[in-house]
Amino acid sequence: MFNRFNEMQFTEYTKAISFFNINKQYLIDLELFISEQMKNFLLININEIVSDYNEASYLFPFWKNYPPEERGRSPIGDQFPWIEVGEQVLGSKVSRHLVQRFVVRDCGLPSGPDQRYVISSPEIMRLTSYTNSCWIFIDVKSVGPRDDAEHAVMSHNQISGNGNWSRIDSGIENDIITASGRRTSHPFHCAIPPIYVLSDGTVVPVVNIVLKPVYDMLGINNLEPEGGQPLSRIDLAIIPNGILLFGKDGYLKHHPHLFYPGKDDKTKNVRKMRARVDFNTLKEINSWRYWSINIKK
Repeated sequence: MFNRFNEMQFTEYTKAISFFNINKQYLIDLELFISEQMKNFLLININEIVSDYNEASYLFPFWKNYPPEERGRSPIGDQFPWIEVGEQVLGSKVSRHLVQRFVVRDCGLPSGPDQRYVISSPEIMRLTSYTNSCWIFIDVKSVGPRDDAEHAVMSHNQISGNGNWSRIDSGIENDIITASGRRTSHPFHCAIPPIYVLSDGTVVPVVNIVLKPVYDMLGINNLEPEGGQPLSRIDLAIIPNGILLFGKDGYLKHHPHLFYPGKDDKTKNVRKMRARVDFNTLKEINSWRYWSINIKK
C-alpha cells in the first residue's frame, strides 16, 4: 500500500507544485476564502460555542476530584488545564458546519494538527483554477489570560513547507525554516507538505488554521461561587501555505520574524522543536489573516 500510487502521485504533485509556484495568488485567494468560511462559522455558532465551552466550569462537581493533569514547566495551581475543552467544543462544531457547505472527507493521516478535513466544492475549483479540493488543518490552542499573547506555539507537524520531491522513491522533504527571535534563533523542521495527492488523484493544497480560545480565570477555590474559566475571546489565524513562505518573493524573505523560538529548551530533538507564529506579522502580510471575536459578558 505504501508505494502503490507513488508514480501517479509524483507526477500529479510535480505538476501541481509547478502550477502553484507560478500562480501563488490562487493559493492566497483560497486561504482568504477559507478564512471567511471560518469567520462565518464562529459568528453563526458563537452562542452555542460559548454555552458548551462554559459548561465545563458548570460541571465542576462531576470532575473536581479527578482534575486534568497539570501541564507546562512550572504550574502554580491557579488554573485547570483547559486544552481539551477547546478541542472538544470547537472541533466537533467545525465538522458539523463544514458538511453543510462542502463535501467533506476525514482522510487518515498518521500525524498533524488536531482537526483535518479534506473539503471539496465547485467554488474551490473556481478559486484555484486547478482543483476542487483542499485539506484544511485546524489547530485549537486554548490559553488563559496569563499566556494570552499575540502568537501561537506550533509544532513541526502543524506548518507546511515548500515540499521538495525530486525522485519518486525519495518522498517529500521541506527546506528548514529559521525561527528567528531578538536574542536567539533555532531551526524549525516543518513536516507538512504544501500539497497532497490522494490515492484517487485528487490534488489537495493545505490551508493551515489556528483557532485560539482564550478563557478567563475567575478562581478555582471550591468556596468561590463565581469561580470558573469562561470563554472570553476566540482568535482566528490563517498561516500561509509553504509555497507562499519560501523563495525569493516568499513571505519569509520579507517577514523573517513570522516564526520565532517556541517553548522548547535545547535538550529537545531539534527536528521536533516548536516555533511561535506571530499574529502581528500575519496581519502585516494580509489583514484578514488574523481576526478576533470577543465574548459579550
